[in-house]
Amino acid sequence: MQDRRAEARMLCADMVEVTWTAGGVRHPVDTALLEDISPSGACLQLEEAAPVGASITWKLGGYSFAGKVRYCAYREIGYFIGVEFAPGLKWSQTELEPQHLLDLQKLALSRG
Repeated sequence: MQDRRAEARMLCADMVEVTWTAGGVRHPVDTALLEDISPSGACLQLEEAAPVGASITWKLGGYSFAGKVRYCAYREIGYFIGVEFAPGLKWSQTELEPQHLLDLQKLALSRG
């Protein structure tokens, strides 16, 4: 899959409780793994699929996140859900840093 992101993503590994709504039906709360995050979106790993276009929400460190599912792809260990944050919502590392965060750009520069 071609990476079409305009912003760098930061790898992370935090457990979050998510819920999503599609077709007016709210899905029960589920546990997900926050795989990566950028200012305008994130990737979550779930045990079951979430439909493209569904509204999805979760909380991390006292902050609430909301957005739309942009893709859902099954990979050997689960479903990877790409989320575009709702308009006006941006993630900032200075405001909230997930517990396990890895900046690949900084890592590459430090080794270069």
